Amino acid sequence: MLEYIAVLFAFMFALMLAALLLSLPKILAPKMPNDVKARSFECGKKPFALPGGQSPVHFYILAMLFIIFDVELVFLFPWAVSFRKLGMLGLVEMAVFMGFVVLGFIYVVKKKALEWE
Repeated sequence: MLEYIAVLFAFMFALMLAALLLSLPKILAPKMPNDVKARSFECGKKPFALPGGQSPVHFYILAMLFIIFDVELVFLFPWAVSFRKLGMLGLVEMAVFMGFVVLGFIYVVKKKALEWE
């Protein structure tokens, strides 16, 4: 039971430290808001135009697809390292996994999500 008491003390110390570190800036930081600080700026200069309008969604869709496929393909490296230990079952499992990745890629191509207009 003594091991659990040590874990409890460590947990309580972490909570108190987090509370202290989150509340310390609110106590010590100067609070002097004014109009100059609230204005937007670009590289220290006044902006020549305010941002507005809609952003194209294609870039964000492409970025999300890149992240999804990149994360999926990260699983190839550990599989390749332990390929000999996994044997034929590992090869079949990776073939099924890659089949799903290729099916996802075909779906993305058919939906024309990779085309830039």
